[in-house]
Amino acid sequence: MVSGCTATDSAAILAPAAPATPTDRTGYVQTAAASDLFEIQSSQIAQTKAQRSEVRDFAQMMVTHHTQTTVALTAAASTSGITPQPTLMPPQAAMIQELQQASPASFDQLYMRQQVAAHQMALALHQTYAARGDTAALRTVAATAVPIVQQHLTRAQQLD
Repeated sequence: MVSGCTATDSAAILAPAAPATPTDRTGYVQTAAASDLFEIQSSQIAQTKAQRSEVRDFAQMMVTHHTQTTVALTAAASTSGITPQPTLMPPQAAMIQELQQASPASFDQLYMRQQVAAHQMALALHQTYAARGDTAALRTVAATAVPIVQQHLTRAQQLD
């Protein structure tokens, strides 16, 4: 799969396979749920493998915040007639595998580069849906997620 990727490669593979920024409710819910799932799973790995305490603290914040955004997304989706089925997109699954296989010496840098790329995509997703999404309840969730994701992106860039 992607076992030979570098930190730069893993960030690059996320963008091409992900849907652009869907404005339909089904596409938004699926993409947002996958994004949250990636953040939670990758950060759970980081909680045990990260070498720097500030990276572990960031990972804890990701698990907490993305669990909360998953709850909000699920509630709004269900009122819109959708039941999210969170599944990682193939590039996200490859990035999880890359984290699992990373050496202790390279883990922190790899994790933070993946976080920057993932949060850039999530920010675009939520901003676009908040502005042009087709379902009011989900637009509210997206708008609420924007400042949270922006905060995460800023912190990830500082730690990268």
